[in-house]
Amino acid sequence: MGGSRPTQQPGPAPCVALASGDALPWRDAPSAGPARPGPLAAAADRAPPPAAPQVISGADKGKVGEVITVYPKTGKVVVKDVNIVTKHNKPRAQGEPGNISKEEGPIHASNVMHYSTEKGVRSRVGTRVEGGKKVRFLKKTGETLN
Repeated sequence: MGGSRPTQQPGPAPCVALASGDALPWRDAPSAGPARPGPLAAAADRAPPPAAPQVISGADKGKVGEVITVYPKTGKVVVKDVNIVTKHNKPRAQGEPGNISKEEGPIHASNVMHYSTEKGVRSRVGTRVEGGKKVRFLKKTGETLN
C-alpha cells in the first residue's frame, strides 16, 4: 500500500510582470459584444421606415397606415390604426380615476411592406445607383424612395 503520493493541488497562476502600458489580458480582452439583436434590427437601423406601410398578415391584413415608432432592437414597428390594444390604467394619484384606453401596439416588421400610395400596390425594395449615389426604389413601380 505504500508508495502513493498525495495529490498536489494546482497553485495560483504565476505572476507576469507587465510594463505600465501593456494591456491586462483578463481585463482588457475584447468581449463578445452586446447580445445579438433580432434578425431585422440591422435592416431597421439602415433603412428609414416606409412612409405608408401595408400590413400583409394578421388580424389587420390589408390596412395601410403610417409608421409612428420603430424599435430596431426588437424588429418591431408601431403603425397608426393597426393592432389596437386596450390598456387598463390604474389611478396615479389619490382621488384620480383609473381609465381604459385604446392605443396602437407594435407589430413585427416582417408583417408590413412598403406601399405605393400613387399606384396603390405594395412592393419589395431594391437599390440602384443614380448620379453616383445608391438610392432605394420600389421594384414593382420603379418609384424612388427618399
